[in-house]
This record gives sequence, C-alpha cells and structure tokens, in this order.
Amino acid sequence: RFPPPWGQMSFWGATVITNLLSAVPYVGNALVQWIWGGFSVDNATLTRFFAFHFLFPFVIAAASLVHLIFLHETGSNNPTGLNSDADKISFHPYFSYKDLLGFAVLLISLIALALFSPNLLGDLTIYS
Repeated sequence: RFPPPWGQMSFWGATVITNLLSAVPYVGNALVQWIWGGFSVDNATLTRFFAFHFLFPFVIAAASLVHLIFLHETGSNNPTGLNSDADKISFHPYFSYKDLLGFAVLLISLIALALFSPNLLGDLTIYS
C-alpha cells in the first residue's frame, strides 16, 4: 500500500485549520473532535481528509450539472427584468466550436512546448 504524505507540515496544517472551528459557539469543540475522529489529529483524521479530497470534486461536478440542468430548463434572467430572447444565440454550434478551438490552441501549445523545448520550464540546477 502506498503511504500517504503525512509529514509535519500536513499534521500541523490540519491541526491549525481544524482548530479554527473550535471558535464556533457551543458546538466548536465537539465539531473539531468529530472532524478529527478522536481527541487529536490521527490516522482517522487522515482517512477522513483523503476521503473528503477524493469525493469533493464529484460533489462539485454534480452541483454544476444540476445548475446547468436548471439553467437549461428555466433559462437565464437579467437584472432589468426585460425579455432578452431576441439577443440569445444557441449554445451549439457557436459556443461549442469556440470552446473546442480554445482547447485545441492550448493543447497544441502544450504539445509544442513539450516537444520542442522540454527543458524550458525545468530546473536549471540539474545540469550544472
């Protein structure tokens, strides 16, 4: 099994950041102990943090998908309250091709950097 990167910086970072929650009135200390999984930062805390860091991107992706579905069903609104249907353009093909072109430009730039100048962003002290 691959050992997780649990050094002094990680330990004290987790300790300091989670101890900030102890300032919450009435439930702060209980909340910190619940997050820690005990009375101090330990292996249970590490397991919880890794699980959180793995699952949180999926939660963000799901919330973004729900947001897009609601936006697609109800449509967007403007602050003036006026009907803006006359100014709308369809997402596809305009925005699809625009995003595809931007992605292609970035990908080609990355490939060109990797193939023609791989040491440009590297550490120069390696060769000295």
